Amino acid sequence: MHGLRNHFLLAMPQLLDENFAGTLTYVCDDDAKGVLGVIVNRPLKLSLGGLLEQLDLEVETLRDAERPVMFGGPVHTDRGFILHQGSASDWDSSLQVSEEIALTTSMDMLRAIAAGRGPERFMVLLGCAGWQVGQLTDELKANAWLTVEAQDSVLFETPIESRREAAAGLLGVDLRLLSVAAGHG
Repeated sequence: MHGLRNHFLLAMPQLLDENFAGTLTYVCDDDAKGVLGVIVNRPLKLSLGGLLEQLDLEVETLRDAERPVMFGGPVHTDRGFILHQGSASDWDSSLQVSEEIALTTSMDMLRAIAAGRGPERFMVLLGCAGWQVGQLTDELKANAWLTVEAQDSVLFETPIESRREAAAGLLGVDLRLLSVAAGHG
């Protein structure tokens, strides 16, 4: 199941786990060790400016100071992740997810963002989501998630509260019409 990198996981109505109910997760890695993703539609009550201030990073002018920091998932909630357009090779501790998108966990990018030299399109998240080998496969078989290939526009242009519906729209699915009951043929 190495094919889920650069895909969205849309939580189905029957997924009641409080960490994932109603979420849209972007899968960043899918390999022999498991699956890594970040939830991209759960803003925290923390702004980017507030986070940079907490990290003692001097901000001269920040056009995105009020941008919300996102809850990326219940794993490593003390760690910051930056999902961004561009190359992973430009930053320390980065993973190239697709041709256009990378995930970075290093302070050099936060320093660049604070100085106004960061990537044009980015999202800062605290925490991530992770599944052990076989765990997500089992959840998919139980109809806990819908999957669809990700689109950058959903991540970086769609308002936070509309991202899950926009991802469902890529499949031609109206989430309001989904039932908690699932059928197995």
